[in-house]
Parts: sequence; structure tokens; C-alpha cells
Amino acid sequence: MTYFIVIAGRIGKEPGHAVGPGGFAVTGGQFGFPQEAAAKRLNIKFISPLYTSPSMSQDLLENGNALQDETEPFCTTLEAEEPDHETKHNAYLWCKEFLHGAWKCIDEEDFQITAVRGGLSNRLFLCALPEVQQSIGDEPRNVLLRLYGAILQMSCNKGDSGQSENHSQGDDSMVLESVMFAILAERQLGPKLYGIFPQGRLEQYFPSCNLSKEEQKSLSLSTEIAEKIARFHKMKMPLNKEPKWLFGTMEKYMNQIQSLTFNSKIQTLKFNLLMSYNLPQEMENLRCLLEPSKSPVVFCHNDLQEGNILLVSDQENMEKEKLMLIDFEYSSYNYREFDIANYFCEWMYQYHCDAPFFTVNTKNYPNRSQQMHFIKSYLLEYDPELKNLSEENQIKIFEDVLVEVSRFGLASHFFWGLWSIIQARLSTIKFPYLDYAIARFKAFFKLKKELGV
Repeated sequence: MTYFIVIAGRIGKEPGHAVGPGGFAVTGGQFGFPQEAAAKRLNIKFISPLYTSPSMSQDLLENGNALQDETEPFCTTLEAEEPDHETKHNAYLWCKEFLHGAWKCIDEEDFQITAVRGGLSNRLFLCALPEVQQSIGDEPRNVLLRLYGAILQMSCNKGDSGQSENHSQGDDSMVLESVMFAILAERQLGPKLYGIFPQGRLEQYFPSCNLSKEEQKSLSLSTEIAEKIARFHKMKMPLNKEPKWLFGTMEKYMNQIQSLTFNSKIQTLKFNLLMSYNLPQEMENLRCLLEPSKSPVVFCHNDLQEGNILLVSDQENMEKEKLMLIDFEYSSYNYREFDIANYFCEWMYQYHCDAPFFTVNTKNYPNRSQQMHFIKSYLLEYDPELKNLSEENQIKIFEDVLVEVSRFGLASHFFWGLWSIIQARLSTIKFPYLDYAIARFKAFFKLKKELGV
């Protein structure tokens, strides 16, 4: 029998809404053996090595992982979670009380609610009026209900590292996120906000589609995305403007991880594998590398990927498409190059190979020409004065930014790796979070080796 270690990955989502950070996929052999002889004795095929221990790989094999060849990728489908009676009842009341108009006139049995597939931080539901119900005013006929996940309620606040750990901190973070959401909506940079409450919010639902990988590679669309992000970064928001979010949040995640335990043996094995990487020391090394960075501190999205960039049909001119950023749960002041690096890293993760499969392909990372095109478009929008410089000086600036972006790619992989370990313990969503964490840390160590740091 031939064994394959399979890392299952993150999936896409229904059109119009994003799923959170990164995507990842399946590859064989990711728990890897450092010696081919050991692999031959066990009749193991492996596709790409991971920095790990042979004993851990042996245990994972013996405890029965999925068996699949990379030539036929194994993919997982996240089934949409249908709302239970309590969720449906609460959703009905929220829509009735916050939206008014026709929403106040319908009975609960006529209230329509459908789960949206794919959210990895939150639970998402589409709420709608029945077709026979006429509108009374300008109330929306469809809204998105977002119910916050546990990870967001324990995440770091938007920069105040002096705040003590308490139950209100998660609430404070949600209030700040809702304030940001409302401001972005007023500036027509995000969906409208219809209602906020401790458990979540009601927001505008857009008929839209996520960007495809091929669309990402389009130079014209890449320019539009870069310019959109530059305008986002130039906004002034009522938040702490020190770059505390990145390592402040990772510290919180790391502290939580130190006390985690898992019930199943296979989860415990994977968790122990992750802990064998000496993550606390790796994080301190990463801090020493990045905190001296000259990267400007700007208002960052912090979860830029094609799933969070929508092509929205203009309601007044259906032939016109416009880009819209969504999902601002992680937005805060941060190093500019982190946002760009995170976006580049996400090119490797495919959400919609087939509806909805997902894979990882490192060859999809943008090449130097694509990166330089994006950075040039971004910087000329962010600072129009650059156009007055000579071409030689412009290129020097673009290349300096490219170097910093490459280094902040490490932070992207490390952040979402820690995030996924926490999710594996806190989230009620069915998803192989520990496998995702392994995939991201694999990418972290690979990039670290390439950069020689």
C-alpha cells in the first residue's frame, strides 16, 4: 500500500461574500520524511518537504490520514450550516427591529433565511423578504446577517496593547470594527451597515462575484486593485495609529495556544507537530526582523485576498463593474507592506478550482514583473509626486518596496498559521484548521530559507 499525507484546504464561498484569510489546499507528503530511505521502506510518496520530525510523520501515517495522490487532489466541501430554530428566531427579530418597513409586517414563518457557505471566522446568513411581500419604503429586501465567531471576540483590540485581558475587550473590538464598517460605508468603500448588536450585525448584500485567479493576473485589473488598496491605505480612521496590531494580536494568539489541548489523537499529533517548530522563538525572531522596518504605518485591511475584493454590478449601470473591499474584521493601523505581502501570498491559494474545491500552488505566486506592476500602480496612486522623479529613482523606490514586501510575507504566513491553530480549538465551523496551520507554516519556513533570514 502507498501512503500519501494530505493537507486539505480552505474552500471558497457563495458569490458576494468572502471567507476570511487565505485559502489552502491539498498536497501529498507535507508531513514529510527527511530521508528517502525511510520513505521507501514505508512505501510513501511525498511531493514537497516540510520542516518536521520523522517520528511525528510516522505517527501521523500510523494513525490513518487520508490517502490521495497529488495528481487527483483531495478537496473538502464546507456544507452550508442551516440555521437552527434559535438562530432563525433571533434573525427574524433583528431584521424586524432594525430594518422596519415591510420587515415589521411579515410573520416569522414567512421570514426567509439561508446559510451562506464558507465563512471561517463568522457565520453568515442571507435574510430576505418573501417575494409576495411588497416594500413599504426604501428598506432593503435582502440583507446579510453576520454572527461573530469566537476568534474575533478574543482577538487583539485595534492597537491599545495596554488594555487588560477581560471579557469586555472582545466587545470593545467588535464596537471598533462596527465603527470602521460604518465609516467605510459612508465613504462608499464598503457595504452599508443596517444594524449592530452584541452577537453580530446586519449589512448590505451585494449581487457580485469574487475575483478569479485569471482576473487577478490581468494587468488592467491589477492596476485597479492596487489603486483601490492605495486609497484605502490613505484613509484616516479614529484608531490608535501605532503599529501594535500585528505583533499584539500574534502575542495574544500565542498565549492562547500555550494552554490549548485537543480531544482527538490525530489533532493532538498535528498540534504537537506545530509546537515542535518552537513558535515563540520564531515569533521573536520575526519581530526583530520586521519591527525596525521602514515600512509606513497606514490603515490596513489585513486580510486582502481575492475573496475579499468583489466585482459589484453597478445598480444604475449594469454594464459597469466596480471593485469593493469587504470584511474589515482585522483592519487596523499596520505596516503597509504587510497588506501587499498578504495579497501576494494569497495568489497561491485557490478557492474555486471547481465549485467548491481548493488547492495550493506556489507557482501562482506573482512573478517579479507582476509584483513590480502592482507596486508601481499602488505607489503612483498613493503618492502622485513620485511621477516627478526620474525613471531610475522610481525603479529604485519600487524595488525597495518589493524587498520589504517579501520580508512581510513571513508575517502573513505566521499570523494566519497562529490564527488557524486557535480556530481549531474555538471554532464550531467544520474545517481542517490544523492542516491549514501546517500549510501556512510550511510556506513560512520555505520563504524564510529563500530569504536567508
